[in-house]
Amino acid sequence: MSLTREQLDDIYRSATPGPMPTGDTRGTAIVTGALLPRTIARLAQLLAWQGKVFDMFANDGEAGILINKVTPLSLSFIVAKVYRDVSWLDRKDTIVIDYSSTSFFAKVIRDEIRQVEPGLYLGKVWWRKTRVLDFALVCPDQLGHAASTESEAILRSDTKPVKTPAKA
Repeated sequence: MSLTREQLDDIYRSATPGPMPTGDTRGTAIVTGALLPRTIARLAQLLAWQGKVFDMFANDGEAGILINKVTPLSLSFIVAKVYRDVSWLDRKDTIVIDYSSTSFFAKVIRDEIRQVEPGLYLGKVWWRKTRVLDFALVCPDQLGHAASTESEAILRSDTKPVKTPAKA
């Protein structure tokens, strides 16, 4: 992907949180920016981070947990709480993935995601209050197979994702 970190930030700022992701998602670490974010993204790729599995158990579907999928076998590691709050990037609503009380190893990590098109989320990873990485999640539960393939193609392209109108 040849988008700059600033372009990814603009896409994130213009997006809304959208619905909470559900079920098994596919993830992609986005390599961009300075040396530290590029190094962390490469490390995520080497560890074969595959995505996240969301379990939204609250009655209104607005809170739950997730487990990260790691290795080509998609083994589950590192649990996090999921809820809505304000973004550290722009103080607007976002979906927060909070490891502070669920993981010894990742307790200083906070992820934020917003939906950039149906079933496609752009994420920001924070180490304490320093942003270190961008990532994308495709949520197949929110779209059909053809749309899922299209969303994944956007992640690999040089074009900005475009919001598409909802189908009636």
